[in-house]
Amino acid sequence: MSATIYDVAREAGVSMATVSRVVNGNPNVKPTTRKKVQDAIKRLGYRPNAVARGLASKKTTTVGVIIPDISSIFFSELARGIEDIATMYKYNIILSNSDQNEDKELHLIQTMLGKQVDGIVFMGGKISDNLIEEFKQSPVPIVLAATLDERQTIPSVNIDYDQAAYDAVSYFIDRGHKRIAAVSGPLHDPINGKKKIEGYNRALKEGNIKPDEELIIAGDYTYDSGKEATEQLLALQEPPTAIFASNDEMALGVIHQIQDTGLNVPNDIEVVSCENTRLAQMVRPTLSSVVLPMYDIGAVAMRLLTKYMNKEKVDDNTVVLPHRMEYRGSTIE
Repeated sequence: MSATIYDVAREAGVSMATVSRVVNGNPNVKPTTRKKVQDAIKRLGYRPNAVARGLASKKTTTVGVIIPDISSIFFSELARGIEDIATMYKYNIILSNSDQNEDKELHLIQTMLGKQVDGIVFMGGKISDNLIEEFKQSPVPIVLAATLDERQTIPSVNIDYDQAAYDAVSYFIDRGHKRIAAVSGPLHDPINGKKKIEGYNRALKEGNIKPDEELIIAGDYTYDSGKEATEQLLALQEPPTAIFASNDEMALGVIHQIQDTGLNVPNDIEVVSCENTRLAQMVRPTLSSVVLPMYDIGAVAMRLLTKYMNKEKVDDNTVVLPHRMEYRGSTIE
């Protein structure tokens, strides 16, 4: 059987309260006593029971993180930002993959709460009414990362996605392009299908360019959907001379399809993405992109969650971080 706190106390010749103080890092323990307890812990192989400690303190120092796709470079960088700040504040992470499936998202939230997490960082696509209701009923705080609650009722950390797309398309317009296409995410997606397309259309309007529905094609964030969308665009009677892609993986599909048809990037068609993951520098030519500060979004979301969990003052529960453009080989400078 595994050693208990009682075994450690008996081995060290101290009270269980003293063992608890040593385990929890309480400074009010004499150095000689602390060493006796630590030596006893080592000899017995004692491991504190996090569940029992959580029941006693009503805190488990554990945070649930729900992400759509654990294999995605975008979400993995966000998760790294979350984990680094969680470690800094001495929280452990339980990471789960939701596949952006609402039933699975709802189930994972209940599972996390059943594990008595102290808070949840949630990343997803469309935030449904069912999810909002689940968030509101949660006994622990929940913060959204790179995820929009269009009702702005749940604390969140994002960038201004509308402005990001506007900046990218305005760059094309300033360079004299008139036929500018958008390869977006699913059109029901609040970020990649709505906000970024709103920014795209706003830039066209201000540039006195009439929007053309043929130039907007919804992908599903994958490389193949980027290739397929570009194939459709290049088959138009008047194909685009510039393409804005909602994410890097689709942008790589865009570039490769252009090249597969014998055209050149950027001389024939310029391409800009809106993400800037490591993929942007793995393709040739390298990919110009709006820089989404993925790590920072995750880190700030976790810090915001710690404030709620520790009942600190929160001045603004809707955080919008800055973005910028990074110009590389897929555009002509």
